[in-house]
Amino acid sequence: MSTAEGPVEGVLQRQVVAVVPAKDEEARIGATIAALRRLPAVAAIVVVDDGSTDQTAHVAEWAGGVEVVRHERNRGKAAALTTGAARAHDLVPGAPLLFVDADLEASAAELGPIITPVLVGQAEMTIAALPPQPGAAGLGLVVRSARAGIGQLTGWEPGAPLSGQRCITREALIDAMPLARGWGVEVGLTVDVIRAGGRVLEIPCELRHRATGRDVASQVHRARQLADVSLALAERSGVPDKVREGGIEGGRIVREQGTRLAQVARERGVPAARRAAEQAGEQLQRHGRPLLDRARAAYEGRRGPTER
Repeated sequence: MSTAEGPVEGVLQRQVVAVVPAKDEEARIGATIAALRRLPAVAAIVVVDDGSTDQTAHVAEWAGGVEVVRHERNRGKAAALTTGAARAHDLVPGAPLLFVDADLEASAAELGPIITPVLVGQAEMTIAALPPQPGAAGLGLVVRSARAGIGQLTGWEPGAPLSGQRCITREALIDAMPLARGWGVEVGLTVDVIRAGGRVLEIPCELRHRATGRDVASQVHRARQLADVSLALAERSGVPDKVREGGIEGGRIVREQGTRLAQVARERGVPAARRAAEQAGEQLQRHGRPLLDRARAAYEGRRGPTER
């Protein structure tokens, strides 16, 4: 991917622009910005307020030294990253991008290890592998599904397929456009960069972010995440249109279930919502995981015996 004008391996040539998508992160965004400013390789910081209902944008502006772009309504992480990348190019044309979740707070200062390999031309994209997070209570279904799906499509199984902390060259990002929607953006980005011939490295980083538990909101989040990951994989699997349509339908059902769970929690309390969440899980198994299995089977069927 590198050209004569691009990075030369072993030679530090330029800095990166940090892009921070944020929604309702007023309590954390200030500390995250302060930590990013401690990284010498970060030339500029762009915060994209994706339809927050709190003071996220104002806190970012008060922190100073950042460019704040606002979405009037929530458009999702992929749209926020795309908006941020466009503004970053205006600020520092051609610079690599550092994608950073808004809730890293002080630990964002530990992102240096994923920046250098991109700057010196050793990789087109790097991914931060986080240590186990205190308070995390998921069962790993989404991570396992994402890892297996990426492995099927690229031959490489990442340890942290859902990590949002990434450094990527401008050229690699352009090759991966348009980004997969919703929570499938990281999975889609990995598949697209590798398929375009990019080198991808995973690097351990001592990062901390807000972990999801087992409450109703966390279960709804995971359901939506699995639906979006499954759809991103299906769209990259060369599967028939009806399978992709099945992914869209599965995602719609999961989102409807999430809305219903929130309504039940408000009207009848958490115990009733928890029972509703179990029903949502049944819907998820019927429409989320089967989609991924069908996508894998279809992809295997399209590959020749010498490719396996």
